[in-house]
Amino acid sequence: MTEVEPTRPQLSVARRLDRCTVLGPGTRAVIWVQGCPLRCHGCVAAETLPFEGGTAYTVDELAEWICGLPDVEGVTLSGGEPFSQAAGAAALLDAVRARRPDLSAMAYSGFRYEALRKGGEERRALLRRLDLLVDGPYVASRHDSLRWRGSANQRIVALTDRYAHLASGPDTSAGVELSLEADGSLSWAGVPPAPGFREGFEEQLAARGFVLHTQARREA
Repeated sequence: MTEVEPTRPQLSVARRLDRCTVLGPGTRAVIWVQGCPLRCHGCVAAETLPFEGGTAYTVDELAEWICGLPDVEGVTLSGGEPFSQAAGAAALLDAVRARRPDLSAMAYSGFRYEALRKGGEERRALLRRLDLLVDGPYVASRHDSLRWRGSANQRIVALTDRYAHLASGPDTSAGVELSLEADGSLSWAGVPPAPGFREGFEEQLAARGFVLHTQARREA
């Protein structure tokens, strides 16, 4: 009888970035997963909300990419909603730390920490692997210039001692970063300190003859 090879865990990815200093401590790899069940008004990554689209990567492929990056402090999971792919995300962090136990892990979620703890074993498993969580939905009416988050209802929750000292640090925006991709396209990352940043930025680019791609692109 032929044995069936177990299916390798996968993540549906909207975008990834190999170096970012505005979405967590230090320089980090960032993965934006595809798909979110929430529809926060004013979401700056609306192209990541549909569960359709994105690129399917195995956990091994993503772990190899992350572990091969020099001088990164950790990985940040954003989206989309990482906890909608909690099993794959937890498996990814296990694969990364099997090779690079020094790397830290951070995630964003539109759900509150207390709800995630009650949300099933897969979500609790992902929580156990995180050093930091930014929780809560984005609320446009409460937009504020805060570190790594966009509205005053969102929290930075330290889940290990590694970044516990951040609770007493300055709580000001880390800003945004622009990146020129290998194909010549322009992208940005971060949490805008002012509401309406994306619309204004795209209008300024359009006025100068540039177009910022808003659809989650499939990567080769």
